[in-house]
Amino acid sequence: MRTVSVFKNGNNRAIRLPRDLDFDGVNELEIFREGDTIILRPARPSWGSFRHEEKANPDFLTEREDIVSDEGRFER
Repeated sequence: MRTVSVFKNGNNRAIRLPRDLDFDGVNELEIFREGDTIILRPARPSWGSFRHEEKANPDFLTEREDIVSDEGRFER
């Protein structure tokens, strides 16, 4: 286990992550506390970010074959 210094950055306290503990390619982290442990992890996309994703083509799955038959699934 290693230790790092905590320093003041404006009104906040901060640490520097050692290079070997860096999150390569990640620009945003989630941070939360569990007991006396602070956990950092890459931020997960929210449902709000879903609308920024590329939309499917209008003909997506229009000619999809039925893989499972509905026969016998419903009582008449």
